[in-house]
Amino acid sequence: MPELPDVTIYIEALERRVVGQRLEGIRFANPFVLRTVEPSKTELIGRTVSRIRRIGKRIVLVLDGNLFIVIHLMIAGRFRWLDPMAKVPGKIGLAAFDFPNGSLILTEAGSKRRASIHLLRGAPALREVDRRGLEVLEAGQEQFREALTRESHTVKRALTDPTLFSGIGNAYSDEILHRARLSPVRLTGKLTGQEIANLYAATQQVLNQWIELLREETGDSFPGKVTAFREEMAVHGKYGQPCPVCETAVQRIVYADNETNYCPRCQTGGKLLADRALSRLLRSDWPKSIDDIE
Repeated sequence: MPELPDVTIYIEALERRVVGQRLEGIRFANPFVLRTVEPSKTELIGRTVSRIRRIGKRIVLVLDGNLFIVIHLMIAGRFRWLDPMAKVPGKIGLAAFDFPNGSLILTEAGSKRRASIHLLRGAPALREVDRRGLEVLEAGQEQFREALTRESHTVKRALTDPTLFSGIGNAYSDEILHRARLSPVRLTGKLTGQEIANLYAATQQVLNQWIELLREETGDSFPGKVTAFREEMAVHGKYGQPCPVCETAVQRIVYADNETNYCPRCQTGGKLLADRALSRLLRSDWPKSIDDIE
């Protein structure tokens, strides 16, 4: 799922292309992507895009007349910028937003259709889609601490909770926790003041560094490689590969459609965290530490 750094680069690319441009048409290739019925798309056509903003992981096209197009890419949604009135790709195409200088195409790979578009009128309607998580790159350490410890969660869950923190998902939370040398299952209520300070610093560093890396990679082009799995990442998506700090094999916890990646030496003192599926299957044979499998 595109997270804060990826969404930031999308927004910057869109700002260069559609701000000040007139929306000439909206084409829906899959009607189920549209989750609202009022205002109608015809009311938005002819409006000018005044700005692009982010709400969590959502991208918002702000139109004159206090109208909004809110797009959530979810896991597999992606944007393409093509020539004006370009054809929407067959199986993966969901919608197109047509401007005089090009068409913004929304696609979604796979069979599950989770990406969504909301057409909204007025600030109150926009606030309803805002989960109101803390904008970590705009927050001080005390604000970060308050959000982190507001509820009792594992630190991994807290970082990815959109009501606590805005824009952080599975991939960058793995990278943040590795940078902070914290176990993903450490309870927020048991973190020391120094650990919270380290986590705050790691959050700032990781997100800002990835924004700069993606910005440099994209340049003036439209983002074409938006993925949660990148070679430069330390642990996310690197199961079985060596940790770049200590060279211990990266481990994982698998749950539902997600997995948490971590370094057992850097983050858990050598302890292997129980995988819900495998640990139940192996029971007493489940290794307790990284030394048992090295």
